[in-house]
Amino acid sequence: ATSLRIESSTRLRRLRRFSCSGKQTCRCFYLRRTTQVFDPVSYWGQSSLFRNMVFGQVVIGPPGSGKTTYCNGMSQFLSLMGRKVAIVNLDPANDALPYECAVNIEELIKLEDVMPEHSLGPNGGLVYCMEYLEKNIDWLESKLKPLLKDHYILFDFPGQVELFFIHDSTKNVLTKLIKSLNLRLTAVQLIDSHLCCDPGNYVSALLLSLSTMLHMELPHINVLSKIDLIGSYGKLAFNLDFYTDVQDLSYLEHHLSQDPRSAKYRKLTKELCSVIEDYSLVNFTTLDIQDKESVGDLVKLIDKSNGYIFSGIDASVVEYSKIAIGQTDWDYNRYPFFRIMIS
Repeated sequence: ATSLRIESSTRLRRLRRFSCSGKQTCRCFYLRRTTQVFDPVSYWGQSSLFRNMVFGQVVIGPPGSGKTTYCNGMSQFLSLMGRKVAIVNLDPANDALPYECAVNIEELIKLEDVMPEHSLGPNGGLVYCMEYLEKNIDWLESKLKPLLKDHYILFDFPGQVELFFIHDSTKNVLTKLIKSLNLRLTAVQLIDSHLCCDPGNYVSALLLSLSTMLHMELPHINVLSKIDLIGSYGKLAFNLDFYTDVQDLSYLEHHLSQDPRSAKYRKLTKELCSVIEDYSLVNFTTLDIQDKESVGDLVKLIDKSNGYIFSGIDASVVEYSKIAIGQTDWDYNRYPFFRIMIS
């Protein structure tokens, strides 16, 4: 907890909080190594700039959180909206894909080949694969370039969480792609909603989300996936808003003290909760991938966080600023091009 309080060389320069429907919010933050203040109006106020941008999502999360199912469902949903979607599979261990991917890392390297060749386990093998991808980034760029003209890109990453809050290869790969291909990406981190049923697991999910947000340095949306199944996991200690809005975590102390496994680490958990609240960056939106309204609400958040809602709009700087601070529903209703079309 003490180490997490130490400021890194990359300082938090700007926190923007976008309101959305209901009580859910999407917090997008920008990390800069300089003291220059980021001005979204001047940055986004040139529509010609947006016409040359490529938008997409970086789908991450622990194993079993539903990343592959999400990519499959999100691809179908966006196709119904009229977008051309390309899925990029960057999980070298995912050999049973339910979707057709435009780019597959297994054409470059496979986990099942790496493990015996280098005497590595699954975790070490995945780290090796990501480092190999970083060194061969030209291969990935050449595969993506034909898709840049008219595709929306979904990146499906492995479920090893160390790749996103400790290891640098994944971050370096995305940074190089953003700079060389002019990508505008939002990190969508899926967290299985059943973790809310256990206070200790919920705090762990919060800490993972915060660490990933600070490490990846991308517009970031945390999602409680499989929300339709949360009732089958057991009764929640608080209402769902407590977990999505990340309200006063001190209320969890009583429930943590009742668990013999957590009571031993109560002081440590209290300090970790204090770190999470001090940063005040983490919150969640919910998702049922089979519910079109749930997916639609998430798409609106993502489009606002990576700037997709501004693409194709010829408007003044004042109009852009109105869109940036307005409700997401207002944006989509005002501009029919972005209105969700579901048959």
